[in-house]
Amino acid sequence: MGLDNVAVHWPRTGRFYDPVAPAEFVDFGEIVDMPRISGPTAALAELIAKTGTVRATAYTELVDLILGLENVLYATENAAEDEDPVIDPDGCSWIADGLEKFVARHRPIDEAVTFESVSEVLRSLLGDGRLAEQQLRWLDSRLDKLRDENGDPPQWTFTCAELSVLAAFYRRCADRGFAVYADA
Repeated sequence: MGLDNVAVHWPRTGRFYDPVAPAEFVDFGEIVDMPRISGPTAALAELIAKTGTVRATAYTELVDLILGLENVLYATENAAEDEDPVIDPDGCSWIADGLEKFVARHRPIDEAVTFESVSEVLRSLLGDGRLAEQQLRWLDSRLDKLRDENGDPPQWTFTCAELSVLAAFYRRCADRGFAVYADA
């Protein structure tokens, strides 16, 4: 079992959130037919086009690292008893902004997104800030937490194109006033 991020109508009506019709995302299917598109990127685009859903489990560590928070795609900023696990349209916009900016900074380095390249991009972003030393220490501690007991980094296999499709899902939700329900 994993985490799905499902596009839903905002705000909810009654007790439940109504899923958004997949027709709102049908144009994502065009990505599948693009030349030289990677298998994972095509699979993500096809799933979004057919269901209005992202299988978010694979992206959680990366998104958390990029955005500097924990469990972003789980929508767990509030206690479970206080609120449903939903990312509102503003939150979707924030996620999309962060991913889009990251991809724009990463593309000049490489199309392949690895633990090492993510670290390089984030270091360059934080190194320019007013509190650079403090932020770089924070980044180092976050990166260390992602390593396994042998000190090996996670084996991410993403591309900038795949992360662009992911960002486009959240951007679509934000632009059309949809929320995202975190279904774990």
